[in-house]
Amino acid sequence: MFEDLTIPRIWPIGAILFNLLFLLIAIPIEGYIYHRRLNFDKKTSIFYAIAVNSFSGVIGWVIFFFVEPVLPVPIKAELINYIFFNIFRSTNTQGVLIFTTFIIFFSTFLMKFFLLRLFVFTLSEDIGKKQEEPQPFYRQKVRFISRIRLQDTNLVTTTLIANSLSYTAITIILLIRNR
Repeated sequence: MFEDLTIPRIWPIGAILFNLLFLLIAIPIEGYIYHRRLNFDKKTSIFYAIAVNSFSGVIGWVIFFFVEPVLPVPIKAELINYIFFNIFRSTNTQGVLIFTTFIIFFSTFLMKFFLLRLFVFTLSEDIGKKQEEPQPFYRQKVRFISRIRLQDTNLVTTTLIANSLSYTAITIILLIRNR
């Protein structure tokens, strides 16, 4: 699989620049939503937005590069035409594109949620600190479970809102670009 690994002679500069543009659009929008809804300070919310979008972008490209070689030839041809020339040759490609867009949106949402949850848990300042006043075990367990449930619900809705707004902004830019 990796025997034919060479640097390509033709670079999809348009796709690379649009990916950079999408990151530059998504990070401030999602950082603002994290700041407002999760009550992070601005620096922390932007850090989480950068981390979540960077990791999800890298994971998305890795998935793309593993899926692309197994695609049927007509879909590969349409993909190459769209990436390099911004045109579709086939008329039924738009249905596949809409279906693929929904899959990408929800998989990105799930990826961002789990990444944000991982980052919030691992980068929390409360980990490793001693509690000043020990509480009874049962009370402590109930508080911890209720806090985790509330935090998960809040993270899910916040991630969904942030992802939806950033995808909406990106879609508007794509519509403006194609006119």
